[in-house]
Amino acid sequence: MVVNAADFIASLDGAAPAPDLNAPLAGLWWAAKGDWDRAHKIVQDESSREAAWVHAYLHRVEGDLGNAGYWYRRAGQAAAKDSLEAEWERIAVTLLGSKT
Repeated sequence: MVVNAADFIASLDGAAPAPDLNAPLAGLWWAAKGDWDRAHKIVQDESSREAAWVHAYLHRVEGDLGNAGYWYRRAGQAAAKDSLEAEWERIAVTLLGSKT
């Protein structure tokens, strides 16, 4: 069970995300593992702002900044300008309720 960012990051040593993760966190997990396609499939049909934020991040990773901008707007987030790693961590901490 993932309850904070440290647990979430530690779970990346596993072969699959914890089964209790919601779609945005599962997508973020697969993104960290380098499986962009799987991450994208998880969040693309979700309607939450959280999923839109992960979706934006994924298109930023892909280099499609125009598409990322659309998803940042859907998420109610400013387009990220920091490193991909810093954004990934910020999303994870925020989605986990700022528990570290």
